[in-house]
Order: sequence, then structure tokens, then C-alpha cells
Amino acid sequence: MTDLPKGPHELELEMFALRPALEAVLMVADQALDHLTLAQAVGHPPQDVEEALTALAAEYDEQERGFELRQIAGGWRYYTREALAPAVERFVLEGQQARLTQAALETMAVVAYRQPVSRARVSAIRGVNVDGVVRTLVTRGLIEEMGNDAETGAILYGTTSYFLERMGLASLDQLPALAPMLPDLEDMEEDDVPEVVADESAAPDKHDSPPEETS
Repeated sequence: MTDLPKGPHELELEMFALRPALEAVLMVADQALDHLTLAQAVGHPPQDVEEALTALAAEYDEQERGFELRQIAGGWRYYTREALAPAVERFVLEGQQARLTQAALETMAVVAYRQPVSRARVSAIRGVNVDGVVRTLVTRGLIEEMGNDAETGAILYGTTSYFLERMGLASLDQLPALAPMLPDLEDMEEDDVPEVVADESAAPDKHDSPPEETS
């Protein structure tokens, strides 16, 4: 008798080295991840993952690393250590003086006209992975998180008051009338939106998502 292939629920997850795998996943996450989600990603039992997360957080604190692993809102996420906030502030303020790349300007324009908008939708318009560019714009205080999409849970972004200040605008109503030139994403088929993330906290698959450009 020929053996039947196993169903998806029967496939065994590849098991990675626990701590390095957790660090790798948490490094690319832009929202807190619970231990069950992390357990599925790294292929280890949830209890082992929860214990490893607690141990990592304690280890970072003991070593006084520049970042810390916090448990917040039912999940885990990396944060800059509060004591080093002045160093981060200095970097951000000095970084404001650097000129934005063409990629950053184009991404910022899409966010400005389509806000609130997710990274995946910005990528759909620009045709490239914008993860790195979005991080740069957030770091420079030009765009910020504005909640989550009600259907997908994806983080939505919009421009900040600092953006208006830099552009010399009193409000978004003063933006040039360029929005009609952009495609109406609500009418796009789901297949037209690149798989930058089904869950935007996951690293994009090189076969499914457009290439990421540098900021």
C-alpha cells in the first residue's frame, strides 16, 4: 500500500537553536509577539520558549546591554534601554540633518497621501519592499504608527507634526493635489499586493516579496 502524504497539520516544524532563533525573529518584529507565535516560528515547545525569553531578558539586564527584552501587551519585543535614551535622541536629531534618499522621499509621499496606510500597501504602490525605508522615516520622526488595520492587524502609518513643520505646511489639506495620480488601493485585487508580510512582523520571503531598497 502506498503511503499517503501527510497533511499540513502533521508536518513537523524544523527546530532551530532556541535562543539565536528567538533573537533573530524578535529582531525583525515590529510588534510584540507572544510565546505561542514565537514557538511556532522556532519549532520549540511553548513552555521552553517562554522560559528562554525570560532568561534572555534577565541576561540582557545583567550584561547591561543597550537594549532590553520586555514583556508587554501579552507579547515580547526589543526596546532601547531607557538609560540610553539621550544617545538615541542625539542620533535622531543629528540624523535629521542628512538628506533623504529618493526612495525615502517617494515612500514618504505615498504615506502622506494615503495615510493611514500599511507597509504592504506602500510596497504595492512602489513595487519594492519598503521595510528599511519606513524604519528610517520613523526614526527621523517624519512618520509614525497610527494604530492597526481592523481586518489584517497590520500596523498603519501616517505623517507627524514634524513632517508638516519640515514641509512648511499648516495641515495636510495644504498638500499639492497629487493623490488622484496614485492608484486606488481599495480596488486592487489581493494578489496585487506583494507578500511583504501576511503578518508584517515576519521577514519577507525572497521569492514572494519585491526587493528591499536601502534608505
